[in-house]
Amino acid sequence: MSDPASPRVYPLRLYGDPVLRRKAKPLQATDTLTVPGFDPQTVRQVADTMLETMFEAHGVGLAAPQIGLPVRLFVAVEYEDDEEENEGQDRPLKSRVLRDFVMLNPVLKVIDKKKDRSYQEGCLSIPGIYEEGVPRARAVQVSYTDLDGVARVIEADDFLARVFQHEADHLDGVLFLDRLPAEVTEDYRKELLAIQQKSRTFLNDLAAHERQRKAGL
Repeated sequence: MSDPASPRVYPLRLYGDPVLRRKAKPLQATDTLTVPGFDPQTVRQVADTMLETMFEAHGVGLAAPQIGLPVRLFVAVEYEDDEEENEGQDRPLKSRVLRDFVMLNPVLKVIDKKKDRSYQEGCLSIPGIYEEGVPRARAVQVSYTDLDGVARVIEADDFLARVFQHEADHLDGVLFLDRLPAEVTEDYRKELLAIQQKSRTFLNDLAAHERQRKAGL
């Protein structure tokens, strides 16, 4: 593992990594952030690389804890809805983006309390596991700060509202499986143990790399 100042993508933290269970801390747009294993970067640089990481993983959102940063930052996108016609699936994912979002210190307010359980939900930190039935508010209002330090407010409903709620959960150490009955997690026990093993291997390699870096090797 190297220490590039501007990595193309970040490695994703996986289920079982303690950082995914920590409550993230507020940040400012002017902060300097250090993703473990990489050189310090501006918040904008980190956000840009998070978006690239998300695209490579074919995701719709990514929270800072998922790259090892316990700060209240997430990125998300809204894609064109062309699944029904099955068009454009061979196009690069970025060409299908309608809007992208970078949110610092997001605060969610539910504006439609009716729960929606119709969408299938997954997580880049829990690869290969998808479940329907995750209860999410149908519509939310998000207050946040953008990369220029400007306070903004946006409202979202349906799938985009779900994306925002999923990413905001990450900032509080909550995973989507937590919002389903315990037997669902138990059903995936074998798969989750395998993901945890990958997580432990990555963390051990990261710790070894950090020791070598400090030793000047």
